[in-house]
Amino acid sequence: MNNAITTKALSKSFKSYKKLPGISGTIKSFFKRSDIVKKAIEPFDLEIKKGEIVALLGPNGAGKTTLMKMFTGIIVPSSGELTVLGHTPADRAKDFRKKIALVMGQKSQLWWDIPAMDSFILLQKYYEIPEAQFRTRLNQLTNLLDVEKMLHVHLRKLSLGERMKMELIASLLHSPEIIFLDEPTIGLDLIAQEKIREFIKSYHLEHQCTIIVTSHYMADVEALCSRLVLVLNGKKSFDGPLTQFSNILGSDKVVSFTFSEKQDSENLFWKNRDATWTNNFTQVELRVAESGVREIAGAILKDFPVTDFQTQRMPIERVMKTLLNNPQFLLQKNP
Repeated sequence: MNNAITTKALSKSFKSYKKLPGISGTIKSFFKRSDIVKKAIEPFDLEIKKGEIVALLGPNGAGKTTLMKMFTGIIVPSSGELTVLGHTPADRAKDFRKKIALVMGQKSQLWWDIPAMDSFILLQKYYEIPEAQFRTRLNQLTNLLDVEKMLHVHLRKLSLGERMKMELIASLLHSPEIIFLDEPTIGLDLIAQEKIREFIKSYHLEHQCTIIVTSHYMADVEALCSRLVLVLNGKKSFDGPLTQFSNILGSDKVVSFTFSEKQDSENLFWKNRDATWTNNFTQVELRVAESGVREIAGAILKDFPVTDFQTQRMPIERVMKTLLNNPQFLLQKNP
């Protein structure tokens, strides 16, 4: 079996009840309640091969966290088929739980008022890790993340970046085959984000495990993933290579110019151009068709006091922002 995760027509709906306000509304609800059904995930087909690193992206409320919770057995699907490493996650079998790990950037699995080492020992017992294997594994991970001196410090006294490193160690002690990373760098500073990404990349390279990442930081996606699955309104709207996603708006380029003095953004030259001004109108960023880059750049260099300029492909951040603002764009591209 080459697939780590397989879903067929997987769906999830949540039921809640509508109650009228006040005492009368409460009394009426005892006899008759209005059901409200929300479809969090529409029939969803997905295959993820063993050893892949896949980004699962979408806006808040799109359904990606619901998918992650179904993959890990936290919630039960409403319909459809789901297998993870040959198991049905909702059965929550011990063998299945030993094969997966879930790291949530906004929730901790470690105990707040005790040192991380005490939590690690509890997890060793829970996952039934032999003592020699546990010590070897712990030494490897603490060395890689450079946290040996912090193992006996109360978790609440550690920085956010240090706590996230401890969360990663806790999730990897039992050598999981699939790692689910839900916002692993949220709230971290740029240096801490970089260190976490470097660790994840090196760990994957060494162990070839399957990793599923959700993140609002596109830098996480670009640094870690080669494949992206986009979820919009509970539906799979895109599934393919990151390079293909980057080109979904076409082959346009982003050209940035810096000027020696403030420019008049109302100048006729800038009219009807996709221009974004910054730094008190001394810097401009243009979205230009690839075929027109030379002409536009030549005109600006000739007529304006340019001190610096650069050209790059359409940043994935901008692609994602465009799609989130206009989800129908994907339907127009793929009717």
